[in-house]
Amino acid sequence: MTLADEWIPIKPSSDTALIDALAYTIWDEGLQDQEFMDKFCIGFDEEHMPEGVPAGESYHSYLFGKKDGIHKTPEWAEPITGIPADTIRKLAREYATTKPAALLPGYAPQRTLVGEQVCRGFVALACMTGNVGVLGGSTGVPYLKQGHDAPGMSLYPNPYPGEIPVFQWTRAIDQPETIDPVYRGLKGVDKLDIGIKVLYSLASGIVINQHSNINDTKRILQEEGKLDCLVLSDLFMTPSAEFADILLPGVSFFEVDNIPGTWADDDYLLYNHAITAPLFGGRFEYDWIREVAEIMGYKEQFDSGHDSKESWLRHNYENCRAGEKELPDFETFKERSYYIFKERKPVVNFQENIKEGVPFNTPSGKIEIFSKTLYDLGRPDDIPGTPRHIYCAEGPEDKLMEKYPLQLIAYHTKRRCHSQGDGTAILAELDPTSLWINPEDAKARNIKNGDTVEVFNDRGVMRIPAKVTKRIVCGVIAVSEGGWYKAGKDGADLGGSINVLTMSDKATPLANGNPQHTNLADVRLAK
Repeated sequence: MTLADEWIPIKPSSDTALIDALAYTIWDEGLQDQEFMDKFCIGFDEEHMPEGVPAGESYHSYLFGKKDGIHKTPEWAEPITGIPADTIRKLAREYATTKPAALLPGYAPQRTLVGEQVCRGFVALACMTGNVGVLGGSTGVPYLKQGHDAPGMSLYPNPYPGEIPVFQWTRAIDQPETIDPVYRGLKGVDKLDIGIKVLYSLASGIVINQHSNINDTKRILQEEGKLDCLVLSDLFMTPSAEFADILLPGVSFFEVDNIPGTWADDDYLLYNHAITAPLFGGRFEYDWIREVAEIMGYKEQFDSGHDSKESWLRHNYENCRAGEKELPDFETFKERSYYIFKERKPVVNFQENIKEGVPFNTPSGKIEIFSKTLYDLGRPDDIPGTPRHIYCAEGPEDKLMEKYPLQLIAYHTKRRCHSQGDGTAILAELDPTSLWINPEDAKARNIKNGDTVEVFNDRGVMRIPAKVTKRIVCGVIAVSEGGWYKAGKDGADLGGSINVLTMSDKATPLANGNPQHTNLADVRLAK
């Protein structure tokens, strides 16, 4: 494993302020790749803007304060991010003068209330330095296509045209009248005529564990007249399963043939062979749902003539094979159980656009640092035309910090994959759940390493051991994500489920995504 040479800690939800200051420094010191910007991008400066946009809306105008009078200097960013101005300036110079250079953002910065701006800002930096479409560079976007195609499930068109972002499912039960196309991401219809009344969840922790604001979710699921029926299929009695009206025994990968998906369309395919028939009354979901569809008169719409799992697998495999000519026939692949692609060249996203001049799949045919599509939404305060730092509720600039002075984030643990495996006793023993807290914050609260503490805000309380460590910055606390919710007699969570403390009433403005890394809380010794 390669370790970083330097750790630059940053206040959560302030990434775009850092990006702004980096971009400002690169431009101010003439380190930008002007030729790349002029040729392949639109929106960096006033000379390269879409028609019909008033002056002062370019990225350069924003950075240099043409409208608000504020230059987005490293000194401006320092109190917002907690990063010294000299460090920001040094980082900007190192990134801009290293060729090629790769920005490799993860998913965490996106899962804040301003997550879309973080993504757009990273793209702007990659373009400013000419690192897009070159080997060793990056787009600034995480996890674009990395390898070969994998078989995907062919779906029959949904007869209901309406769609909502997955993060809005509780609101679609509790307040369906507030789900709209502008602020809640509704697509296909203008409004919801009725809220969700029946919910089916397949081995999904999103019902309780992996959805924000658990206490409010519990209220919605239990309140009379909201959700009529919750059907859940799973292998384990999870916290979500405890709320099911109908709980069905699912099957594991030991009990069913399948072609599992690969990470980031990797360079291999696997065929999973069942080693036993389903045990203990479990049934593969496809089989019983197909039977339900038949009873309801929708069998053909559901299975499209594929009356067996193997028929579906063969169909999906052949669809993939049509694009990946190298793949063997289905019988050979099934017998062998795996296939490793021979062609394993490095993937350089957008290389043909840069080297061969192929237009980008955008309205302008260029990389749109300024998006007229977003600008025309008329929401400059939360969806601006260019990426920029935006004030964030429960971020480091929120006055709520006077009441809850610590920023709460989550991290991945070796103990489990999201919520999978949390019920395994030996893993719990090897890697017990704890609250990471900086020694200065711990000292101010008379907390010592190993003490049982309560993490709390207006949404709930979590009771958990403290891990006092310098590996987390002052002002920030962290709990591993995926812990199984377990309510104590007083209602406090004893399982280390961070989502008793995360918000559900707000979402990212453009994608209506999950802001689970934007939370304010405080910590006290447990009574």
